[in-house]
Amino acid sequence: MEGERPAPRGRIHGVVVKPLRVIPDERGRLMEILRRDDPFFQGFGQVYVTTAYPGVVKGWHYHKVQTDHFAVVSGMLKLVLYDDREGSPTRGRVEEFFIGDHSPLLVSVPPLVLHGFKGIGEREAVVINVPTEPYRHDDPDEYRRPHDDPGIPYDWARQDG
Repeated sequence: MEGERPAPRGRIHGVVVKPLRVIPDERGRLMEILRRDDPFFQGFGQVYVTTAYPGVVKGWHYHKVQTDHFAVVSGMLKLVLYDDREGSPTRGRVEEFFIGDHSPLLVSVPPLVLHGFKGIGEREAVVINVPTEPYRHDDPDEYRRPHDDPGIPYDWARQDG
């Protein structure tokens, strides 16, 4: 958009990352995820929970209208984004986020950015998403590509080294 600065090196244009603060006490813990006074908040569509078993890849997909807001409340997840948007200053960029127990983050994924995730670690990852639009069962705003699409420069295999 006019007047916007280019994305910082390494960050896909339009992606917002919010570190989440866990507040523990003797009763348990609290973690705020998304607030309507967050500067990037656009609106509320719905809240849902999805999970990923260790080693399972769910992806790729994108939305034409909605923005997703992902946070992991249990386990660990590798969230991967790929910018294939025509005219984007970060077209062709891949970005990985390791989110969950050891890295509490909220990642906001704008429309048209391909994304997928993989459960990592020893147990199921529990993911909360707060998209800006409600899911339309009769006309979903969801467009899929295979997890191993050769047009996306990403290998889901674990990188040891």
